[in-house]
Amino acid sequence: MDFTNAFSWMNIRFLFDGLLITLEVAVLSIIISLLMGTLLGVLRYLKIPAVSKIIGFIIDVIRNLPLLLIIFFTYFALPQLGIRFDIFWSTVAAMSIFESAMISEIIRGGLISIPKGQTEAGLSTGLTKMQTLWYIVLPQGLRTMLPSIVSQLIALIKDTSLATIISLPELTHNAKIIYGQDTSYVIPMFVALALFYFVICYALSLLSKRLEVRLAK
Repeated sequence: MDFTNAFSWMNIRFLFDGLLITLEVAVLSIIISLLMGTLLGVLRYLKIPAVSKIIGFIIDVIRNLPLLLIIFFTYFALPQLGIRFDIFWSTVAAMSIFESAMISEIIRGGLISIPKGQTEAGLSTGLTKMQTLWYIVLPQGLRTMLPSIVSQLIALIKDTSLATIISLPELTHNAKIIYGQDTSYVIPMFVALALFYFVICYALSLLSKRLEVRLAK
């Protein structure tokens, strides 16, 4: 184990370059998956004839596929269909597709957990179905959804490491390059990876706890 040379300025800078890519992929995927997941979850909750069933089938298929397979599909298969992304956007697309399916089920489950009496009370006051959903059902459901959503987003951040398989220069990929040059750097790089991922994921979990407290008030 050579911690001194493993954490030279050049290696640290290379790790931070990878960390930046990891964060960019994670942030973009989180934004897209939250928007798409919420939309899909609401559409399934509304039980629109035919539409909800088709969406449900697609979501079930995606949820039961390995994320790695979806990454391969977006990077290797889509170009065969005339749709080309570079490594970065292939990763974002794959992560967003997979996480949108996961989050949509969390959203739908949270909405279903709200008693029907709440919806009926909103409709009886003259609100439309969409207004009732937006102002009454969704805010209450958010309290039960939040812990599961945060757990899924934490998993998303950790899953960005899978993109190393298509050579995305993210954190894990760059660490592999560093310890590939000298096997004495293996443990130092594993320590660095564990520290980086822990800090990011722990910060997100602390943020979610604060949000839970505010929502509970």
